[in-house]
Amino acid sequence: MNFFGLEQEMSIFGALFTAVSGLTSQSVAFNNISNNVANSQTVGFKQTNTSFDNYLTTGNQQMDESGSVIAHTNATNNVQGNITASSDPTAMAISGNGFFAVQEATNVAPGGATSFSPTQYYTREGDFALNAQGYLANASGEYLQGWPVDPTTGVVNQSQLQTVQITNTQYNPVPTSDVTLSANLPATPNGTTTTASQIQVYDALGTEHTLTINWTQNSSGNWTATVSSPDNVGGSTIGSAQVLFGPGSGNAVAQGTIGSIGGATGNVTGSTYSAGGEATLTAVANFGQGNQPITIDLGPYGGSSGVTQFAGTTYQLNNVTQNGVGPGSYSGVSINPDGSVVVNYNNGQSRTIAQIPLMVFADPNGLSSQSGQAYTATQQSGLATPQSVNTGAAGSLAIGSVEESNVDIASQFSQLIVAQQAYGANSKVVTTANQMLTTALNMVQ
Repeated sequence: MNFFGLEQEMSIFGALFTAVSGLTSQSVAFNNISNNVANSQTVGFKQTNTSFDNYLTTGNQQMDESGSVIAHTNATNNVQGNITASSDPTAMAISGNGFFAVQEATNVAPGGATSFSPTQYYTREGDFALNAQGYLANASGEYLQGWPVDPTTGVVNQSQLQTVQITNTQYNPVPTSDVTLSANLPATPNGTTTTASQIQVYDALGTEHTLTINWTQNSSGNWTATVSSPDNVGGSTIGSAQVLFGPGSGNAVAQGTIGSIGGATGNVTGSTYSAGGEATLTAVANFGQGNQPITIDLGPYGGSSGVTQFAGTTYQLNNVTQNGVGPGSYSGVSINPDGSVVVNYNNGQSRTIAQIPLMVFADPNGLSSQSGQAYTATQQSGLATPQSVNTGAAGSLAIGSVEESNVDIASQFSQLIVAQQAYGANSKVVTTANQMLTTALNMVQ
């Protein structure tokens, strides 16, 4: 009788412990549901689901002795959230499996340098905006990282990541060195001097000057191009050269196309003829900062894409461009769909300073969750592999948008009811086991 009572007590204890593990497991499920519901509006948040495993102390064909139930939290980092528009033009949403590489600041000194944690973080929270230090940071205070781009060559350095910061707030002037001219000189001139449209050029300080090319036809039918500027040191006329057209130039070119340049005077020189080569005038101007050579490209010898002499009685200017740039101040930053971070200036220029890669993992659900919708790599997730936007599994970027939480509220409420009922049922088992244990103890007595 005593042995039978003891065996009863052990079975009841087993049931009691199993029910307690059920309470604990349902508490984990309830915690996950609570966290999901609370973050249903959190940008870039990924919900967690709960699964359960049964553990037996003894299991055979005659009996399964109660053990416990264990709750496991399962990530859904590979499940896409809805993409919605944002009011911030630098916000980004990923459509695909990639993550942004970010760092967290350890110290932000007003007016001084910002220091960062050596830990590498990853996130899908793309509500990035410029902060007071010129960094692109999201609402959780994570700083965006990208591949640096050489502002001169435009070459992307994919061997390193660095935080994206806007420091180039001034666009230095670029002196004009090349002018491209496309026009038609009249085959039947009206006897007057034909003047090309005035060209605005820049000196080394970014000051704008007017460069003029006057075209005059002599009695032989040849044209003289005179280059001048009212700001040229030592006199407005810089120099001149004769431009000859068609076979009469002495070279085998088509009628109406440039065949040779000669008779240069002053500080103007002409290029030597070569079939298909560029016909150019080089005028050495001086706007007060020393000699400034400016090459005026008239198009190819024998070609019709530059300066020609076809039918007509008046001068026709088709197009004129120059490569100089005046000084500019920062006017804003934009991000292109390919991940390029572009700084814009009020002189119409822009400069690419970084390119945003996307980090891909073998198992994104194996990442370790951190605060602020951030993650760190684990052995299960594998190391991060940086990929360019629109490459492989990385995905694409939606600029001016954010990725919403992937939490389904309706599903969470359904799971909440199930967890509540399961918790109540386990608590009833605990109460019943307590009553049965009391009865068994009384039997032993």
